[in-house]
Amino acid sequence: MPTKTIAGKTVEVDAEGFLVNPDDWNEDIAKELAKEEGINELTEMHWKVIHFMRQDYKERGQIPTIRRIKNAGGVPVQDLYKLFPDGPAKKAAKIAGLSKPQGCV
Repeated sequence: MPTKTIAGKTVEVDAEGFLVNPDDWNEDIAKELAKEEGINELTEMHWKVIHFMRQDYKERGQIPTIRRIKNAGGVPVQDLYKLFPDGPAKKAAKIAGLSKPQGCV
């Protein structure tokens, strides 16, 4: 697996830049990944989604879908598209240090 230095930490990433090991993640890495995805500043709502995704993944062992983020995380779908344009599940998962969600192209 290739490695990449993000926020001063060298981590393993897949071919699309997703972290291989979610335990390598920290909030500084999230901020850098967000900038790479065109999100210059992570707001309180961004963090709500990111932390929900990480906690849900930790508890259930799978990356939450948009529907799960809406239903269990309490974030309306239209807000997800505003927060993470052009593919909210994929971008949010990447910034949260998780692998690419199933079904994302």
